[in-house]
Amino acid sequence: MKRIIIVFFSLLLILVAMFYLFQDKLIFRSVQLDKNYIFKFNQPFEEHFITTEDAEVINALWFKSEGKSKGLILYFHGNAHNLQRWGNYADDLTHLGYDVVMMDYRGYGKSSGQPTEQNLYKDAEMLYQWTRTKSNSAKIIIYGRSLGAPVATKLAASVQPELLILETPFDELKGATPSWVQPFLSIFPLRYKFPTKDYLVLVNGKKLIFHGTDDHVVPLSSALRLRPLLKEGDEFIIITKGNHRNLRSFREYQLKLIEVLK
Repeated sequence: MKRIIIVFFSLLLILVAMFYLFQDKLIFRSVQLDKNYIFKFNQPFEEHFITTEDAEVINALWFKSEGKSKGLILYFHGNAHNLQRWGNYADDLTHLGYDVVMMDYRGYGKSSGQPTEQNLYKDAEMLYQWTRTKSNSAKIIIYGRSLGAPVATKLAASVQPELLILETPFDELKGATPSWVQPFLSIFPLRYKFPTKDYLVLVNGKKLIFHGTDDHVVPLSSALRLRPLLKEGDEFIIITKGNHRNLRSFREYQLKLIEVLK
């Protein structure tokens, strides 16, 4: 029995060590695209390439609203794939009368460079400043989904938009790690924090959070630690049976977007 216990904990430590060594690949699950790749969407869009101060190139898509635009939404996507996937979500917002701008993080899609926590923050700020030069819209809303939630929230704390929307957020990155890993994080710490909770309290505008009860990627318990940080008028919407990928299929989600984006 003693030998079995020793083997079990040895294997567990090996798994945690591998998690530590390969955490960048687990966190930033990018899919790259050839520079000549042609995006395909069922709505109008423009493609842009933005050069950063350190000479990297960020790929961004600008989706046009249906009819006269009410404003602009900066959408920061999750940790996997690229804009060919995430661009399909723009329709939820453009049909409500908003332009939507999305970027691929460094190393994602057609964007060059390597993703890190600080690079994501820096490029989000750059994207905001770039959109200000390209749009005369007085209303800018910031939207963050999953890994994009701390990116969006940090930007919102800086520029103070009228509205911040978070979908399936975590309080901090370790709150979204598997439960069996968390006891070992003091031995093998994460390289990145992505502390949504630290930035959320600095946002003055309205905050709207969506999360599902059946989210097995970012547990509801992690998101609920953000709820005490909300002020009067903010909203935390829990969608029964919602998971990490399907909140847009729920009427409750769509009706709330219609309400706040009217």
